[in-house]
This record gives sequence, C-alpha cells and structure tokens, in this order.
Amino acid sequence: MADAAAREPGLKTVVGASAAGTAFEWYDFFIFGSLTTVIARHFYADVGEATSYILALLTFGVGFVVRPLGALVFGWFGDKVGRKTTFLVTITMMGLATVAIGLLPDYGQIGLAAPALLLLMRVLQGFALGGEYGGAAIYVAEHAAPHNRGFMTSWINTTAALGLIGALVVILTTRLIVGVEAFDAWGWRIPFILSGLLLAISLWIRLKLNESPAFRRMEAAGGQRRAPYREAFLTWKNGRFVLIALFGVMFAQGAVWYCGYFYTRFFMERMLKIDVGTVDGLILAVSLASAFLYVFFGWLSDRVGRKPVMLFGMILALIAFFPGFQALTRAANPALAQAQASAPVTVVADPSTCAVQFDPVGKSAFVSACDIAKNILTNAGVSYETVAAPAGSTALVRVGSAEVASVEGAGLPADQLKTARADVETRIKSALAAAGYPDRADPERINLPLVFLILMVFMTAACALYGPQAAALVELFPTRVRYTAMSLPYNIGTGWVGGLLPAASFALAAASGDIYFGLWYSVVFTAVAIVVTLVFMPETRGRNLDTIGD
Repeated sequence: MADAAAREPGLKTVVGASAAGTAFEWYDFFIFGSLTTVIARHFYADVGEATSYILALLTFGVGFVVRPLGALVFGWFGDKVGRKTTFLVTITMMGLATVAIGLLPDYGQIGLAAPALLLLMRVLQGFALGGEYGGAAIYVAEHAAPHNRGFMTSWINTTAALGLIGALVVILTTRLIVGVEAFDAWGWRIPFILSGLLLAISLWIRLKLNESPAFRRMEAAGGQRRAPYREAFLTWKNGRFVLIALFGVMFAQGAVWYCGYFYTRFFMERMLKIDVGTVDGLILAVSLASAFLYVFFGWLSDRVGRKPVMLFGMILALIAFFPGFQALTRAANPALAQAQASAPVTVVADPSTCAVQFDPVGKSAFVSACDIAKNILTNAGVSYETVAAPAGSTALVRVGSAEVASVEGAGLPADQLKTARADVETRIKSALAAAGYPDRADPERINLPLVFLILMVFMTAACALYGPQAAALVELFPTRVRYTAMSLPYNIGTGWVGGLLPAASFALAAASGDIYFGLWYSVVFTAVAIVVTLVFMPETRGRNLDTIGD
C-alpha cells in the first residue's frame, strides 16, 4: 500500500499534465487564426483573395462543427474505459494533426489534394478536442479535495491565456528570425511543427499518471453494465442537468468568453481600423493581465459558491456589452465616434431593391443602387440607417448634410459595373472624409490605457464565468456518466455558440448597418443563460463526486 501511494503522482503533476492538452487547444486555435491569411494563399490559390480567405475561415470552422461528435465518442470512451486512456488518445490525435498541418504540401505542389488534407487535419483536431477538455477537467476534479476543487480545476482554464501568449510569442519570434518574406513563404510552418515538442512533453507526463481515484473506486465497486448515452441523455435525473449545463453555463461561456476575446479583436481591426500590431499588443497585454483571474475566481467559488461567481460574470458582461463597445470606439478611434455623432450616415432607398449585406461565400453581386451603397459602407465599417424612398427611385447616401447618389448596376457589363462602383465608392469615401470619418485609427489619439481597461472589463466577466466552470460542470454528474454528460454541452457551447459568434455577429452588423448590432448575438445567449442558471442551476460547491445521483 505504501509503495502504491508513493507511486501516486502529486496534484501539481495531475494539474500540469491535464492542462497541457487544453494549452494545445488554444495554441492551435490562435496559431491557425493568426495565420489564416497566409494559409489561404498556400492552400486556396486561384480563387481570388476574398474567396480564399473565406474558405480558410470555413476550414478553421470545421474544427468547431465536429467537436460535439468528438464529445459523444470520447465521452462514452472515457466513461467506459477510463479517463487516462481517453485523454492520452485525444492529445495524441490532436498533436499529430497539428504537426501535420505544418508539414502538408500546398496547392502549388499537389493541387486540390492540399486543401482536402488540410480539411482532414482540422476534422481530426476538432474531433479530438471534443474529448480533451472534459477529460482534463474531470481528471483534475476527481483528484482534488472538495474544498479546493474550483481552485485546482481553474488552472485548466488559465491555459487559454497561456495558449494565446505562446502562439503570439512563437509567431512573432519566428517572423523576426527568418524575416517577413521567408515567414510567408515557409516560416509559417514552424509554429505548427513546434507543437510536436509540447506533444512529446505532455505525453511523457501523462504516461506517468494513474487512473483517477473516482473511476477506480467505481470500477472496484463493480455493479451493472454502464450505458453512458442512455444514462446521460435519456434519464431525466441526468438529462435535465445536461440541458441546464448547455442553456445556462455553456450558452454564457460561448457568448461572453468568445465575445471578450475574439469579437473585440475583430471589432477593433475591422470596425475601428486599428493597426493589427497594436491590436496584437493589446490582446497580449490583456491575456497576461487576466491570466491570474481564472485562478482567483476558481478559488472564490470554493468559498462563496460556483453559482454566484458565474452569475456575476454573466451579469457583468450583459451590462457591459453595448456601453463597453461604444466606449471602446471613443477610446480607440475618437475621430470615428465624433463623426458618427456629428454626421450620421443614412441610406435613402427603395426597400425592395436592398439585399442583406452579408456574403459568406463571396458570390453575391450586390448590383442594385441600394446594395452598392450599403456594401461600400459595410466594407468601410461605417454605421448607417436606412430610410425608405419611393418605389423606383435611385438610392443615395447622406453623410450629415451631404448627399451622394449611387448608381443602378443591374444590366451593366462587368467592366462598366466595376467602373461605376469605383466611382460611387470614391464619392462616398470623399463625403465620409469631409465629415471627419477616418480611414484608419490615428495611433496618436488611441487612449491605450483606457482601451486596456475596457478590454479588462470584458475579460473579468469571462474569467468569472470560466474560472469555476470546470468544477461546476463536473459536480453536476455522477461518475458513471460524467465524461459523456459534461463533454457534449461544453463542446456545443464552445464549438457552436462560441465558434459561430464572430461570423454571426458580423452578419447581424452587416445586415442592420449598425456596427454595434452584432452584440445582440451575445446579449441574447447571455440573457438566456442568466435566467436558466438563476432559476434551475443548483449550487454544487463541495459535492461528494462519488455520491452524486445516489
């Protein structure tokens, strides 16, 4: 017995080994996301710049789509076979697929096989990730004492910040060493290949681990054959908590965390026209400053409860969404905020001629006078209102008191349409410039400390929700079905609600003409989560993991 106890890994080893896979998850996420433009050029050639970028983003998104499937497969595997074996499989599959992306031949070498292989690697990554977080969180939770379970599992969630920091450091360092030209040609592969080192270290550590104590106790007790799917989803005592976890905790996780981390970045780059380097620096600073908050809120949940801490994060985000982004505009691009107030933009057009200004596959022509005008404003990141004009009238754009007539492009030859559109764009941009709308955010006028503080408000909300999340989800379900029941809502929330947030929010903003309208995506999901968590979510702090469901 003494020898067995001596061979038991320490809790620090358990946490470190478990967190490695989640670090992989975020490292890969940020690497692929940061290098999308480069990847598009290498794997989607000959289809145009815009379309290639969209295809690269869709390839990236496939990893999110398949995550719930991975959750179902590996959740079942983890409940039937064990936690250790499962997350050895998931981290190996994920790591090898990540390294493989860095080794794939590009379109110029093997043609259409290149994007097909890239897509396959993203499918494997997403599939593996579906089982990774659940296994890591459960493994740590089943080793931790009830009084510090929130604190110990919160270390898993800090890897989001560490993954971002690691990705940015590796990219920036590689680009600095090899040069920009060489990096775009072949150096982009290095960050993917270097993940093999993390894989080797993680496997070395994880192979030293034993099965979790809770799973071993369940196995030792024997009992009837387990049926994780039926027990998790088709029995009300467990199925209702799956629904509460999804519509409560995970709806909020997808809406709050992804808005705070990713939509803010998109908004600053596309809407506020801030230099990418400045945005990278801000995101890195916020990631470093917020890393400890995951642990703090996890620790706090051990003292006051999971539910109040997570509700604090949800409510703070809900309150901060609209005023926070409006304040972000004033702090980061004051000229834009001033122009919006003094010279609002209006499109006056026959409503029947106006289409929704969102084109995810780059195929919409946008040839009506209304569409041409709105498309120019959307691409410029300018908010506008639409006013109905008499039927048959040609659309025009009002910038303050100035008016710019659009042009009807239907029926024009392609070259004439291009020329006409360019003329309208020139006149609209001239009117915008005359009214004070900036083409780019002035670096000298960006209030960096205030921008940092605003971003920290969003990240505080995200960390308050995410810090106790792992412990709260683990404590909802009995050991027999914990892996299966926890993994599915987690991956639907992060993979679908969170993964689709940037595209959906942009679609809403483009369709409405209001750069802030996309925030309604996060607002609605967060509001639903608050109600579900407040009304239906039980307090789980300190639960005995062996007796849940008895």
